[in-house]
Amino acid sequence: MSTLMALIVVLAILMTIVGGETGIRSFFSVLINTILLILVAMLISWGINIAILTLIFIPLKLVTIIFLGTHDYTVAKNSFYSAFLICLIVSAFIWGCQYFAQAAGLGPEAGELLVGLSQMPGLDYPMIAVAVAIFSTLGAIAEAAVAMSSGLLEIKKHNPNISEEELMSSGNAIGADVLGTAMNTILFGLFGSFLALFLWYFRLHYTIGEVLNEKLFVNEALIIMYSLIGVILTVPLSSFMLSRGMSKKGLKNESRKSDHN
Repeated sequence: MSTLMALIVVLAILMTIVGGETGIRSFFSVLINTILLILVAMLISWGINIAILTLIFIPLKLVTIIFLGTHDYTVAKNSFYSAFLICLIVSAFIWGCQYFAQAAGLGPEAGELLVGLSQMPGLDYPMIAVAVAIFSTLGAIAEAAVAMSSGLLEIKKHNPNISEEELMSSGNAIGADVLGTAMNTILFGLFGSFLALFLWYFRLHYTIGEVLNEKLFVNEALIIMYSLIGVILTVPLSSFMLSRGMSKKGLKNESRKSDHN
């Protein structure tokens, strides 16, 4: 058994022990998302339109991330709606930023690896960069949406008579904590994955201007910014949608009780 397979088995066992049925579903969610990413790469290599593939796979990935990783249907439904809307907004923003950044393609660091190989395989590198950025932000946006929806739903369950304004206020308080943890997770992920590259920049005496114009660094920094913007937008939208939905649901239940009486 390889190290990777051993770690996958350990992950599956731990997720089952800690999360139970939800943990098992979350593990299969990870596997399905991995398969979806491989399928996207294969379809792009076959020449399928990248923009159409991205629009198709955004809801598919959100469904597998949210519905398989959440045991409460109300939380999953509201999280999916808010996350999908934010993803569409962020996707338009990503497309514009990638167009002006002009950071798509292969950097000079890959030159030695690609010696003798064609660097023009007939692929739309700018659109590939857009698709990579969009798929990279999906996890952070979905995580923030689920965290917000779960917290507000628990507050509503423990205090059924809470007003919409109070629920929004509670959502803002929860959102502050979600933003702090999400931003730290995203930033430390960048530094962890790019530590070797940062050391390379330092040892080769790159200037600040050279680093800021380096394709690998610019692409990763842009993805971090997209994720942060997506999380920031997700917090108020999730609070608004869930508080409005719960308030309407509460009003309907009260009217049904009065009609029954």
